Amino acid sequence: MDVKETLSLFNYPGEKLETMGMVLDLATDLSREIAKHAKSWDEEEAQFRNGHVVLPNGMPEMLRKVSDAGLTGLYVPEEFGGADLPFTVYAGVVEILSKACPSLGVAFAVHGTAIDFIRELGTQKAKEKYLPKLASGEWWGAITFSEPESGSDLGSLKSYSEKRGNKYHLNGSKIFVTNGGVANVYTTLVLTDKEKGKKGGMGCFIIEKSSPGFKVVRIEEKMGLKASPTAQLAYDNCEIPEENLMGENGKGFSHTLGMLCGSRTCIGAQATGIAQAAYEKALKYSKERKQFGRPIAEFQAIQFKLADMAMKLDASRRMYLTAAYLKDHKSPHFPMASSEAKLFGSEASLRICEDAIQIHGGYGYIKEYDVERHYRDARVTTIYEGTSEVHRLIISKAAIDSAKS
Repeated sequence: MDVKETLSLFNYPGEKLETMGMVLDLATDLSREIAKHAKSWDEEEAQFRNGHVVLPNGMPEMLRKVSDAGLTGLYVPEEFGGADLPFTVYAGVVEILSKACPSLGVAFAVHGTAIDFIRELGTQKAKEKYLPKLASGEWWGAITFSEPESGSDLGSLKSYSEKRGNKYHLNGSKIFVTNGGVANVYTTLVLTDKEKGKKGGMGCFIIEKSSPGFKVVRIEEKMGLKASPTAQLAYDNCEIPEENLMGENGKGFSHTLGMLCGSRTCIGAQATGIAQAAYEKALKYSKERKQFGRPIAEFQAIQFKLADMAMKLDASRRMYLTAAYLKDHKSPHFPMASSEAKLFGSEASLRICEDAIQIHGGYGYIKEYDVERHYRDARVTTIYEGTSEVHRLIISKAAIDSAKS
């Protein structure tokens, strides 16, 4: 079952489900054009030239087509220029775009997370200023949390802010920033009280790329997602207005942990999209490749691999869509479902891509065939937005606590 078919199983009114289906069809049509460029974008990679991030040839124009199609505003309220559709359909679009090109898919996913932060935590003034531009795709969003000494341990970050008059001044650095240098708006987490730290001493802020003191230092050379810029940023007395504080000052740590559940759900969707691409190529190859006088799809060893791949794909898709559905309905079960969807989806994707290479045999290791790229792209999904180990800790702790009560 594809995204549209799986979504039809959820309890949405018929009219809304029809609208969501039309959006998914639109994304699918766009994805066919995007897929034609994925290989060349991977080879060209995002570049850092003279202090500026340069995307591969044709990628900015394709991002504009995604915006012009209205996809960037799906999850933005109507009053701010969006379609105000469920988060579930946004996650579905992440899968579809990621199947075509996960570098573009993750740009779209992270953009949605920035929107989510501002939509849920931003001041009215910030919503009025930023959401219309993010909805239209005039501006793109990013999130910035990891630091050189703060990854899985988000509470150990060093970046800090000081308030002077009606302005905040931010200092520090952030690493592993997807869309870094391309995005115009960044949500970030910094210390507001060094003594209190994560227990009441952190704040979430919105930073503009044009803010004084904001600088893109470099972008990373990576194993996969090569067309997606992963940047290091520096805040040097970065000046932002007080209305760009999101939520309650001091509660930035808990705000961020809550909001990242949506981001994790989208990474589950991204991982599923990558896996779908690898599975389809493996299935096609197995029916065409002949050994011992017959297609290798007729051998039970290959059939069992394909069966496991199909099963994991269906499960991954249902898990991330279920998590998204729980978010839409403000369910207390959403945080756990998001961890499960991200953990299962990312590890399933990695195994599916590995099996796709194995089915291709020696050709799977050759760049002419796409499955090696799918494997490289899938690898990071088990790392960012919480490593597999972190999510196992989250899930096991919840299971143990539940057993005690």
